[in-house]
Amino acid sequence: MTLSMLDLEGAAIGSRFPVGQVLDALPWNSAGLIAAIAQQHRSGEVLMLAWMNRQALTETLASGQVCYWSRSRQQLWRKGESSGHRQRLIEARLDCDGDAVLLIVEQQGPACHTGRPTCFYNAIDGDDVHIMTEPIA
Repeated sequence: MTLSMLDLEGAAIGSRFPVGQVLDALPWNSAGLIAAIAQQHRSGEVLMLAWMNRQALTETLASGQVCYWSRSRQQLWRKGESSGHRQRLIEARLDCDGDAVLLIVEQQGPACHTGRPTCFYNAIDGDDVHIMTEPIA
């Protein structure tokens, strides 16, 4: 039997599905990617948005260390591999129609390549955009 995201939408609480079948059912985009949102598990703060292919998601689930797909470098990007600012996976969730993954993580150091704690530091306020946080020293 082929699983679809509609099967998950109508499932009762406590229902379980094999992860491989669910990954097969995800609506990967034309480049084979899905949006991945990283959220700090203690504070609930949204840290960043990145992309995952199936290999990155499978590696993340197996290792517990978050791995993304770098669209600019066209290769796997193991978060923190060069900076040491790793993300340890606490929990992974799919949204209702399977077009985004929520990664609840323990972030070590800043999440953003700018050195800020989150990538979402540009606040749109009327006609202005203002910077909300400083880089971590």
